Amino acid sequence: MINETVTNKHYLPEAAIEAFLDAPNEESFAALFKSLNPRPVAFFRARGCEAVAEDLAQEVMLTVYGKAAQVRNRALFRAWVFRIARNALSRHWGQRAREVETVDLAEVPERFVASKNHSVGTLGFEFHRWMAFLDSQEREALTLRFIDECEYHEIAAAQTIPIGTAQWRVFNAKKKLASHLEKIEINVTRISA
Repeated sequence: MINETVTNKHYLPEAAIEAFLDAPNEESFAALFKSLNPRPVAFFRARGCEAVAEDLAQEVMLTVYGKAAQVRNRALFRAWVFRIARNALSRHWGQRAREVETVDLAEVPERFVASKNHSVGTLGFEFHRWMAFLDSQEREALTLRFIDECEYHEIAAAQTIPIGTAQWRVFNAKKKLASHLEKIEINVTRISA
């Protein structure tokens, strides 16, 4: 049954989740990995972990494989996966915070000149600048909702908060960004006029 489902072009992640939770083995996990792994990769990339997104996603999927028996509510499986991803991200940032960057003093003048010439008009830079106006919980809620395309109950489960709080965080974050983006639009209109 799993082989038929894997070869089907219209393969749904829900089918892979159900097959894996019914019989957690290497074959069902391979199907789950194929259908679900792009989401944790995108989750980590959206949070600035481009270089290690694949590694962190594999760590998440390995944890899912090892702890599948702990899933109590199958409806919240994706939220559980994102909670594991959030924990992996926290561990990653914690490890990075303890690292000390070393710099070759001979390269300092070139690095300074290169940073001054760097273009700041890219969409990615603008996105991160806009998101800086939000607190970390609002940033995460918006990212889960609009980048990872999670439903409100999945956001609530991933952040271990009530659904109403998840809805409020998304609403409040959008409201904060809207007022800021209106100011940017007004300034752009004045500059182009």
